[in-house]
Amino acid sequence: MAQDKYTAVWLSHSSISDFLRCPRAYYLKNVYKDPATNHKIKLTNPSLSLGQAVHHVLENLYQLPAADRLKDNLLDKFANSWKKVSGEIGGFTDPDVEHKYRSRGEDMIRRVQNNPGPILNPAVKINMDLPFFWLSEPDNIILCGKIDWLEYLADTDSVHIIDFKTSKGQEDPDSLQLPIYCLLVANCQKRQTTKASYWYLDRSDVPESKPLPDPVESQHRLLEIGKKIKLARSLEHFKCPTGGCSHCQPFEAILRGEAKLVGTDDYRADVYILDKPNSNRSEDSFIH
Repeated sequence: MAQDKYTAVWLSHSSISDFLRCPRAYYLKNVYKDPATNHKIKLTNPSLSLGQAVHHVLENLYQLPAADRLKDNLLDKFANSWKKVSGEIGGFTDPDVEHKYRSRGEDMIRRVQNNPGPILNPAVKINMDLPFFWLSEPDNIILCGKIDWLEYLADTDSVHIIDFKTSKGQEDPDSLQLPIYCLLVANCQKRQTTKASYWYLDRSDVPESKPLPDPVESQHRLLEIGKKIKLARSLEHFKCPTGGCSHCQPFEAILRGEAKLVGTDDYRADVYILDKPNSNRSEDSFIH
């Protein structure tokens, strides 16, 4: 089959995670479009908005030369980023709750400013807006994703993958995030990955190193999942394994008209908040 990225199935860490949790949630988040607007639908919440604002500050630093990254006060940059998620568009319906999350974000930014570590070192930039490669050309499956930070390690002419975490929880040891990022780095630039870390900005001054995944095993596992997603899409079969779980039900609430439309994001997705938040979902159940 000839390469055609417009008909290919695109996989990312978030979409794969959606599918593994609940195929119905995958469909509602990644495939479904509101017939009235032809837009995808998105649920926002305080944890998601916190991660978005913090990542926006750090992603902008990534674009700067190392010597310029801390020239300006990062808290001022964060204040500007927070404006984009303040109020209902960020899932905040209570000023006290918003203040709590904003304060957490300020603490994370302050931590980076006081303990910049790899932030002040040279970084490798992948020359793609959205890094991607063909996981399987015959199957028409693409793997894509944005990597938070690639530190350049001059001693070995290699790279260090760093993923910023803004949630309080620990990343699942079986997470596919690092396997995906390692494959993207291997296929989208020339240097080898010799180190990978999570930086838990809520509690740690330095990134936490993780074992590097086996690339052959990672590619095999991801392709298996990709084929299942492709089959589900071709059959239009996206069934919740429990008949209604915590992952798909908030999106079903949008379809039932039980959520409030609060705006449209930069990707033309309609952004909603739940009128009655799910009390069973913890504030940090989203991975950033």
